[in-house]
Amino acid sequence: MSKKSFISKIEEIILNFTKSDYMDSKEKVEERLSKSQSDDKPVKSFFKSFDSNGMQVFRFGDENAKNTIVYIHGGAYIGEINYQHFLYCLLLSRKLDAHVLAPVYPLAPKHTAKETFDLMTDFYKDLTSRKDNIVLMGDSAGGGFVLSFCQYIKTINLPQPDEIIVFSPWVDVGMSSTPYNNESDPILGEIGLREMGKSWAGDWGIKDYRVSPLFGDNKDLAKMLIFAGDNEIFYKDIISYVERLEEDDVDVKLVVAEGMFHIYPLFPSPEARAAFKIVKAEFED
Repeated sequence: MSKKSFISKIEEIILNFTKSDYMDSKEKVEERLSKSQSDDKPVKSFFKSFDSNGMQVFRFGDENAKNTIVYIHGGAYIGEINYQHFLYCLLLSRKLDAHVLAPVYPLAPKHTAKETFDLMTDFYKDLTSRKDNIVLMGDSAGGGFVLSFCQYIKTINLPQPDEIIVFSPWVDVGMSSTPYNNESDPILGEIGLREMGKSWAGDWGIKDYRVSPLFGDNKDLAKMLIFAGDNEIFYKDIISYVERLEEDDVDVKLVVAEGMFHIYPLFPSPEARAAFKIVKAEFED
């Protein structure tokens, strides 16, 4: 895409205006983390959900649909699933002949990555024993989790999904490739991300591949489709990760939207519609 649409320009202005102040302040992110909003109560929504070994999982579409999509939501590992995610999962279920499952995983700072890995491993093991045509999807932190999880399941002999599709994945929670262009991203900031990443990593540490897939083993991973905006803070880390995927002979396609911001495919815009057409084509092959 050579030019950003008028709608996306308006969206970016609104995002800049509503950007969380803790993204650019160590003091404020520490305050945010000290006041955890996660109380482990079920998320309330008119969308249906079920319990999977103590983990709430939202479901969209027909259980007998051709495809099964597991969607891991973003939120820097501290933000709960929200209606932006719900509506996108609903869209996926209606347009891709898919049963979409969206787990409500434990969040930092009250919880760490290890707890989510334990829950998701059990969930995925059960799912793969019953279903074919499984696609793992995620945005931002959720996209990073999907990549780490797919690296991990190789070590315990669980099958890869049929495909991995991620939007603006967070591949290095330590934000080690300084300097970053914080001014260009209307949603995220390096200072806040670094503190939230440490909280999520816990005892594993920020360079453990289970929290930062940039440092993991990519050999024999599933076919992959990655979306990124070249104006987002994660862009250069995503490029580095794709280069490593290519070195490891992973079948990967990177879609870069010029001038676009973080997780742009989840917003209502011409660029998002173009991204969805690419996603849909993957299910039609």
